[in-house]
Amino acid sequence: MATASSLLSEEKFLCSICLEVFTEPVTTPCGHNFCSACIHKYWDGSDVCQCPLCKRTFSQRPELLVNTFISELAAELKTLVQIKGPATDPPLPGTAAILCDFCSEMKGNAVKSCLTCLMSFCEMHLEPHQRVAALKSHTLLDPVNNLDDRMCKVHNKLTELYCRTDQTSVCVMCMKTDHKSHNVVPIEEEFEVVIAKKDDTMVNLKKMIQSWSKKIAEIENSVDVSQKEAEREKEASVQVFTDLIRSIQRSQAELVEVIEERCRATKQKADRFLTDLRMEVADLQSRSSQLEQLSQSEDHHQFVLTFPNLCSPLNKDWTNIGIHCDLSFEAVRGAVDLLKQNADQILEEVPEIKMKRMREHAVDLTFDPDTAYCSLVISQDGKQVVNADTEQNLPSNPKRFEVCPKVLSKEGFTAGKFYYEVQVKGKPKWFIGVVRESYERKKPIGMSPKYGGWSIGLNKGSYYACTEQIADITLKEKLQKVGVFVDYDKGVVSFYDVNSKSHMHSFTGFHFTEKMYPYFYLLTYDNGTNSAPLIISPVLQTH
Repeated sequence: MATASSLLSEEKFLCSICLEVFTEPVTTPCGHNFCSACIHKYWDGSDVCQCPLCKRTFSQRPELLVNTFISELAAELKTLVQIKGPATDPPLPGTAAILCDFCSEMKGNAVKSCLTCLMSFCEMHLEPHQRVAALKSHTLLDPVNNLDDRMCKVHNKLTELYCRTDQTSVCVMCMKTDHKSHNVVPIEEEFEVVIAKKDDTMVNLKKMIQSWSKKIAEIENSVDVSQKEAEREKEASVQVFTDLIRSIQRSQAELVEVIEERCRATKQKADRFLTDLRMEVADLQSRSSQLEQLSQSEDHHQFVLTFPNLCSPLNKDWTNIGIHCDLSFEAVRGAVDLLKQNADQILEEVPEIKMKRMREHAVDLTFDPDTAYCSLVISQDGKQVVNADTEQNLPSNPKRFEVCPKVLSKEGFTAGKFYYEVQVKGKPKWFIGVVRESYERKKPIGMSPKYGGWSIGLNKGSYYACTEQIADITLKEKLQKVGVFVDYDKGVVSFYDVNSKSHMHSFTGFHFTEKMYPYFYLLTYDNGTNSAPLIISPVLQTH
């Protein structure tokens, strides 16, 4: 009769989802059992309600109840396992995951691995190796989980030798074939050599650990110092700007007060003049009325005596009297505007601030296939271009470059500022910049401003700007991405290393009158060494 332990083999009570002994087992309509939580979680993560084992699909999620019979058996199994406990001593550190290869059901932890059998054994199944004479000669070692790696994949023999030439373990057949002329020794001999170096290696490792630990401490200390300096600098900068803002606000308030006071004084003066003028006008109107009445009177005597008084001079001559208020403060505004410009120029010397302000003028560009040389291939999204080194049969177009692998962007600009970035990573030859709309496209031409081009590039291992006299550009690292900034109104074209946020070159003092187009020159294919694309990169806004 079967024993309880044989009937309650763990494999029969493992959930196929979590691979653990059932917890609250439920049975699906197709007859398979799972943990309640496991099957519900499985269905929650799927659009289709089906059995994980037989893949039977249910039109709607079935209502599952706990299978009490299986639940009781699973609980009994767990109790037996707890009573039985571990069959062997606790495994060595790092070997907990290595199980006995001989156990059929409840696998115990391995205590030894056999290099001859290529198997790992628990305490019970290791017993024959300690008793049988033929097995006592086998090589045993602490449990390892890579026994298959110790077999030669070519000759299916144990790798008992070490090739010093190739620094790899080999079998006896390998020594006679691929490693015939190599320095091959027994792996135990190499072990003795290596173990002899262990002490020196440990000393060196300790020295490196101490050195790197010291370096870590230095870096951490530098970070702390940097953070403290940053806090001090931030506080000092905030205080300076706060004082400046307060000073400007105070000056603004004082200036506004002066303007308002002058305006009030002018109004008061004007009010006094208006009062006097209105009185004069009233007096003149009275004289005019009296004169009109007297002229119609028959009392000539009275008219003659009164007329001189009616014609007497006015009290004041208002002809040259006017109101003027000096409200012009152009000098003040000019000084404040100059202060702002100076502050902006000083702040733009900080690379991060300069890059942030340029990126505010970022434009979305795409390569223009109507201008592309016949060997250039543009990606579907218009953001990448490569030189395929194969001329295509393209329709004639007055805008197309017909001599060199060049291309323009679809977008052109006639005013304002614009900025874009181009990835040049892995490309040993290229030129990037802007050209005017009338730039020559049908025959060879230079790329300097003399010919209507403003560009920089890499050729023959050197970076330079295309000026009348070639201007070398010195960089610490290879360019990965180029930023191009154009101020059309000021006639400035500048180039930046995006990664380091450093300025490389600027063309200044020009007067642009035509539409300006971003310009890309891929140069020759060079047997594939210059096949990497130029990529118009999305501009990441910094905050």
